Amino acid sequence: MAMDRYTEKSQEALAAAAREASERGQQAIEPEHLLLALLDQDGGLTRPLLRAAGMSQADLRPALVSALERFPRVTGGTDPYASKSLREVLRDAEREADHLKDEYLSTEHLLLAMAKLPALVAAGVTREGLLEALKGVRGNQRVTDENPESKYQALEKYGRDLTALAAADRLDPVIGRDEEIRRVIQVLSRRTKNN
Repeated sequence: MAMDRYTEKSQEALAAAAREASERGQQAIEPEHLLLALLDQDGGLTRPLLRAAGMSQADLRPALVSALERFPRVTGGTDPYASKSLREVLRDAEREADHLKDEYLSTEHLLLAMAKLPALVAAGVTREGLLEALKGVRGNQRVTDENPESKYQALEKYGRDLTALAAADRLDPVIGRDEEIRRVIQVLSRRTKNN
């Protein structure tokens, strides 16, 4: 799959993985570099997917850093290249995109392809668990453009869950607004008119 078929976030993650390998003095870009780049990515789906799968970024980061420290370092001005294992991950990610009938390869496809990494396996992450979490995050939407992440979880990005805040007793009490509350309830409970 050509790079123009990768989403913006996927391209950013691959570039960040190359930078990570270069900064560590490592010639080969490994899947662990890519996973670390995905974890550090703002606005991506990796953190919400792992959170929905029951895992946090703080649990995974030390294992990844430890794995990266074991890779060989080189000195000199050579550019990093994609290792054999990273190329396999990219091929698997293409298969995941085809399996999900997506037009572009996105960060969730990369994460699904890396589900076999020792760091994720040790943390209890499975491909099936990630697929289930993906259904919860993106629903039945398909990846049909270069920036699909901006469309996922719009309510969480732009709104507040007042029900959750009320359950946590984090809302201020409403005092002296009985008439307004009754009117809002009346408007919201209409069945035949717009509200």
